Amino acid sequence: MRLVLLGAPGSGKGTQAARLKDHLQVPHISTGDLLRAEVAAGSDLGRQAKAVMDRGELVSDGILLGMLEDRFSRPDTRNGFILDGYPRNLAQADALDGLLTRIGQPMDYAVQLEVPVDLLVDRIAGRAAAEGRADDSPESVRTRLKVYDTQTAPVIEFYRAHGQLTVVNGVGSLDEVFNRIVEAISPATEVG
Repeated sequence: MRLVLLGAPGSGKGTQAARLKDHLQVPHISTGDLLRAEVAAGSDLGRQAKAVMDRGELVSDGILLGMLEDRFSRPDTRNGFILDGYPRNLAQADALDGLLTRIGQPMDYAVQLEVPVDLLVDRIAGRAAAEGRADDSPESVRTRLKVYDTQTAPVIEFYRAHGQLTVVNGVGSLDEVFNRIVEAISPATEVG
């Protein structure tokens, strides 16, 4: 099962990805974690990424795609993976689709966790308070959510056009949301 989780900050992607990893027995690949691991390992791509980050710039799509290609070549991804945090824009979605087609591992599902904006603001504010972060005011969270909507709306349409999108209500208990996701992807789970 090859799965990408889409959703705004605070929608529960990371939490559900961890649960799905155990359920599906496939790795959870977070591009942020992957980037930090490559930099820490001092790999060729990690050194390139570190140089970019040291300049205060964003790591290019090419470097991220190279890291993903390397990660997908490892044996634990043979039966699939769960992507979290990537793709974030249409160019990344298109490049990822090309990579997965080239390596013979096409995406099965893009699961969009849908959560109302007011609840997202509350969740992020609660998380920020718990972590002692003062920079996540409701206003700054709403601004981040608008940027997310602008960038990812085309990604959602990309997966919809490819017949891979399933939208899941992300409101409820962790178990309720998890069960909705499993039910939404169960035809692919049964096949394979």
